[in-house]
Amino acid sequence: MWRAAALVLALLAALAVAGCKRDQTGSYPAANRGDCLPDITLTDQNGRAVSLASLKGRPVLIDFIYTRCSGPCPMLTAKLASVAKLLGPRVGADVKLVSITLDPEHDGPAQLLDYAQKQGANEVGWFFLTGTPQQIERVLAVFEIRRQREADGSVTHSVESFLLGPDGRQLRQYNGLTVRPETVVADVEKALSQG
Repeated sequence: MWRAAALVLALLAALAVAGCKRDQTGSYPAANRGDCLPDITLTDQNGRAVSLASLKGRPVLIDFIYTRCSGPCPMLTAKLASVAKLLGPRVGADVKLVSITLDPEHDGPAQLLDYAQKQGANEVGWFFLTGTPQQIERVLAVFEIRRQREADGSVTHSVESFLLGPDGRQLRQYNGLTVRPETVVADVEKALSQG
């Protein structure tokens, strides 16, 4: 009896350590193997229509932010900006970056453009996208994530970001706050080398 209990405790401890190691790197296998770039058209920070499906053909890094967020969103954007800096001219040419608002009720193109400029993230090949609340909910459903509006107007949300392959399917999922930019860049380079 004691041996069985000790074995169960040892197994649980090993799983906890394995989980901690995964969380420390902030990078883990994709949880969703479905097409994450459906034919949904959103609007970018310059007021242009962008179909998510049109982004297929090259790797895409996606995160979810909103401009009035004072918590994790600026940190998520800074992390993606570090990734963009490491990728250099490959952003736009070989890989696209996409930040989708979680607050379409307040984030129009002008707000997203202002946010991108203030965050040093208004680069060719980096789209900040908005749409109707219904369109955003459809996109969130594809990624199997949710947003929740709080009484103070803030939005509670996941800090996950995603690397999609040229076919629109998830290759990797990241904790956008803890993953190292170099880890993401290595994954992008691997995706590019596999065509």
